Amino acid sequence: MAENSEHAAVKVLVYSDNADFRKQVMFAAGKKLAADLPEIEYVEAATWQGADIKVQEQQFDLLILDAETPKLGGIGFGKKVRDEYSPEMPLLVIVARPQDEWLARTAKPNAVLVQPIQPKQLADTMTSVLRAALK
Repeated sequence: MAENSEHAAVKVLVYSDNADFRKQVMFAAGKKLAADLPEIEYVEAATWQGADIKVQEQQFDLLILDAETPKLGGIGFGKKVRDEYSPEMPLLVIVARPQDEWLARTAKPNAVLVQPIQPKQLADTMTSVLRAALK
C-alpha cells in the first residue's frame, strides 16, 4: 500500500446482499476515521460476482465483508481474494454469531467483528487496519 499522503481517499468495498447492512456499516464508520487518515470512498457490492469484478478492476485499501451473504459469503469471498488476487489485501469480516469467528479466520482477515455492528468498535477496527495497511 502507498503512503497515506499519496491517497486522496481510502477506498473501501462493502460487500453484502443486504442494503441495510451496507448502509449501517457506512453510516457507523462515517467518511473520516481519524485526522491522520484520508476520507473514505465507499464502493458497494451486493453480489459476489459484482464484488469480484470490482476487486479485479480497482485497488481497495480495505474490504468489509458480510459473512452472512448467501451463495458466496464474506468468508468465502475473502478467501478467494486472498488466494486469487492479493494475499495482502486488508479484510474485515463481520459475522452474525461469536461462535462463527473461528470459521471467519479461514479467510485470514485482518479483523473479525460480530454483529450487531457497534459504531465505535467498527471505526476503531477500521482505523487500526487502515493505518497498518497504509504504512
